[in-house]
Amino acid sequence: MKYKNANDVLPKELISEIQKHINGEILYIPRPRVARKKWGETSGYRLYLIERNKEIKRKFKAGCSIQQLAIEYSLSYDSIRKIVYVKE
Repeated sequence: MKYKNANDVLPKELISEIQKHINGEILYIPRPRVARKKWGETSGYRLYLIERNKEIKRKFKAGCSIQQLAIEYSLSYDSIRKIVYVKE
């Protein structure tokens, strides 16, 4: 996160009002909820996991055992079990 000086981006009146509550400290201003992205959306990892889980389910339905899938994907037996039995 890049640091910005309030004097460069905020009106003086607003800075004066903020200084009544917090003076000379670092203040984090979060994005509005509508602008937030879900975990993994920016990096693409969320989509990767969705596709990986679809592939695991496909292989399980085709006859691969949970143990085989756990070894192939380097996941625990319980993780694979959760993936293949979850309702969509």
